[in-house]
Amino acid sequence: MSAEDRLRWDAVYAQRAVADDEPTAPADFRSVENHFPTAGTALELACGEGGAAVWLARRGLAVWGVDVSATAIGRAQDRAGQWQVEHRCRFDVADLDHGLPPGPPVDVVICQRFRAPELNTAIVDRLARGGLLAISVLSEVDAAPGRYRAARGELHAAFGDLVPIRSDERDGIAWLLGRKR
Repeated sequence: MSAEDRLRWDAVYAQRAVADDEPTAPADFRSVENHFPTAGTALELACGEGGAAVWLARRGLAVWGVDVSATAIGRAQDRAGQWQVEHRCRFDVADLDHGLPPGPPVDVVICQRFRAPELNTAIVDRLARGGLLAISVLSEVDAAPGRYRAARGELHAAFGDLVPIRSDERDGIAWLLGRKR
């Protein structure tokens, strides 16, 4: 991302009210939250203010969240402290345009509303055997096409080597939950 993009995202987060509600399963994955483990490691891509990361940490996982916005990362750190899971959370500024930050395989990769097809192979590679991928993106299904929207079936095509658990495409959102063989 360009410096301009980083500044734009910092401004977006700076204008939002600070989240202080109890972290719950992300909206796109509430219907399948029982499939998420209660131990292990997780990586949240484009974590924003860390809601999903803190939710996973409260479930018992050690979570690393990355986002391009330093403002969002600061808020994620504060949120982890507020919910007393800072010992299970690590948050770093990272530009995913340069690829995934290096690290060991993880039990969960979660990515919400961030579409970067060039990272799909790296995302699957980062999963440990039996690891869970939870990914949601804006979709062209029931919505107008757009630069950041996935075409119908894109997630299934990209992550077809995973064992599918559940997925859906409608109302401008596509999501997939799958497990690495």
